[in-house]
Amino acid sequence: MTSKHPGRSTMSELKNTLRQHDMRANKRMGQHFLVDRGILRSIAAAAHLTGDDTVIEVGPGTGLLTSELQTLSGEVIAVELDRRMVALLRDTFMAMDNVTVVEADILTLSPADLLSHHSTRGASRYKMVANLPYYITSPVLRHFLHSDARPELLVVMVQEEVGRAIMAKPGDMSLLSVSVQTFARPSVVRRVSARSFHPPPKVDSVVLRLETVPSPPITTGEIPGFVDFVGAGFHSPRKQLRNSFGHGLSLPRAQIEELLSGGGIDPTRRPETLTVEEWVRLWQLYGKMAPGELPC
Repeated sequence: MTSKHPGRSTMSELKNTLRQHDMRANKRMGQHFLVDRGILRSIAAAAHLTGDDTVIEVGPGTGLLTSELQTLSGEVIAVELDRRMVALLRDTFMAMDNVTVVEADILTLSPADLLSHHSTRGASRYKMVANLPYYITSPVLRHFLHSDARPELLVVMVQEEVGRAIMAKPGDMSLLSVSVQTFARPSVVRRVSARSFHPPPKVDSVVLRLETVPSPPITTGEIPGFVDFVGAGFHSPRKQLRNSFGHGLSLPRAQIEELLSGGGIDPTRRPETLTVEEWVRLWQLYGKMAPGELPC
């Protein structure tokens, strides 16, 4: 169910906070503040938090979601890029010893370094929760899922269209869905109306829960090559796979046919129809046939 009306008390709280600090949403940074208390609570609940959990929150903004997270978890490490918001957050959570505010671009910090430098509990395991700005959704998901310190699970708010792409089944797969589903099992928590934000974005959103795969089929060291390989397969996503690979890989057509045949893949299939397991199988065969870096 999608909430029809944002929580009035939270909207009033947000507006008062912004007014007191002479601030407004930064459009350049894609800031849209979630103001529906029920949705904030459902995001926190979807993470199944306990007092033993460490949470990395990306883009906490004014801290409305942070407040929900810190009451349920052992500690929250809130990573915020906007210096104005950092000052507001540090002022808001000054008296709470289980909230650490870090001013940084999350894409410049490895999760392992973030924990080692900022966890007050010496945590090595964690969960990631975020209401992500739309323009950094894919990079942030890859940053966490492709790291050598993956979270136990992620609960993220994303643009509805991106959510559909992440959840896609064979027939509608993309580089994004393959690069996510190789490392996590996504499910939809709920849809969220654009009216639940201030200011409202132009599109609706969806909350996803991604449970990470304990032993993914691709090792951390292989990930860049695997993603490049799948990207080569999606070079021309509407073409037959042998033609798409023909443009994306520097291999003779005969070798591409051999690769697909060895993987049990009909060369006339389109990239969007392959399963994650089929992509992994092709990658493993490719590594034996043509080791080395993919062409740029």
